[in-house]
Amino acid sequence: MASAHKQPNYIGVFWWLLALTVIEVAVIFLPIARLLIGILLVGLALSKASLVAMYFMHLKFEARTLGLIAMTPLLLCVLLIFALLPDLSATPHRTTESSQVSATPH
Repeated sequence: MASAHKQPNYIGVFWWLLALTVIEVAVIFLPIARLLIGILLVGLALSKASLVAMYFMHLKFEARTLGLIAMTPLLLCVLLIFALLPDLSATPHRTTESSQVSATPH
């Protein structure tokens, strides 16, 4: 027989999510570097996603293996971001005017 878990405090989770959302809005207006704002927003979004997954998706009360399975997309996303970071420093290809083909006849 499976043991029943304690009913989560959904109202408390709602207030935490609301507070994190207010902090996210406030972070946008901080006079700090855009990179730091981005890092803070991603961290806050991950916190909110964790709360939703743990309480509304009931992962807090499941076996650890199910939680690890749920973390797999996050790990793949982080891997993809780091794999594509070198492309941010690439310079765009520029064509010269003489090599461009005109679409209208002369």
